[in-house]
Amino acid sequence: MTRRQTTGTAGGGPAVEVRGLVKHFGDTRAVDGVDLEVREGTVLGVLGPNGAGKTTLVRCLATLLVPDAGTATVAGYDVVRQPRSLRRVIGLTGQYASVDEKLSGRENLYLIGRLLDLSRADARRRADELLERFSLTGAAGRPAGQYSGGMRRRLDLAASLIGRPAVLFLDEPTTGLDPRTRNEVWDEVERMVGDGTTVLLTTQYMEEAERLADELAVIDRGRVTAGGGAEELKARVGGRTLRIRPADPGELHRMVGAIAQAGVGGAVADTAEGVVNVPISGDEQLTAVIAVLAGRGFAIAGIDTHLPSLDEVFLALTGQKASAPPGERRPGEHHEEYEEAVA
Repeated sequence: MTRRQTTGTAGGGPAVEVRGLVKHFGDTRAVDGVDLEVREGTVLGVLGPNGAGKTTLVRCLATLLVPDAGTATVAGYDVVRQPRSLRRVIGLTGQYASVDEKLSGRENLYLIGRLLDLSRADARRRADELLERFSLTGAAGRPAGQYSGGMRRRLDLAASLIGRPAVLFLDEPTTGLDPRTRNEVWDEVERMVGDGTTVLLTTQYMEEAERLADELAVIDRGRVTAGGGAEELKARVGGRTLRIRPADPGELHRMVGAIAQAGVGGAVADTAEGVVNVPISGDEQLTAVIAVLAGRGFAIAGIDTHLPSLDEVFLALTGQKASAPPGERRPGEHHEEYEEAVA
């Protein structure tokens, strides 16, 4: 029987279930009544600006912090009452690589395997397997302090997988990585989920969220402010925009007038793009616009609908822009880990 089969998530229930979770730092509520679920074998992307409470939430679920109120179970274990059992079935990769820089890559992985009660032979075998999986075999004997940032990140991720975790917490795992290494990490996360691992991923990078997450939860000021699939959140924030490209660009303004006469407001001519943008709230409005344009004899070269981007959703829900790509943190930005530590 595998370790995953011994947990309480069999039958497709939630691998992570959080109800009313609260964590204080002095007078600051870093986590303020969070409710969320992560279905087994899926990825939940937790979005939020710096200081929103994402890292504190992960630390509570990974038993590194004791919550002040509420309940949480991970892989069937209560995070407060069963922390030692829980630690054996989870993995954690934080914002910064936590490997021992004086030990070699192989020694780092072997040490963690032994701490997880693997036999010497099994720890060596698992370390070599993961070194190969993360393209680190050639550097296995070198001290981790000599690794590049991307190599240390891959080693850190490998270390979190030594025990074949049922649930993996990834706290902004691609912070500071170059695009190639970032894509390698994404590929590995997708591979792990394909093997049955459940992942809770915190991120500020919209591309990362759209690539990896099955569902999203937006956290701001310690509370979940929105949740659902990416398309669901986009529809909730901005609705749809109908974009119509007339065959004759000179018809733009006449087309806007015809749409207004049909009782659909808000149509705007974008002369630079050569399209008319029409905000629509449902299929009835879309049908009405198409019908009036066909009835007036307009020749249409193209038509499509547009949902707001996930970046626009993030801005609408949190009042802040999403982060710059990895390695391009904006001046004045600080990691949430620091902000919460001083709270």
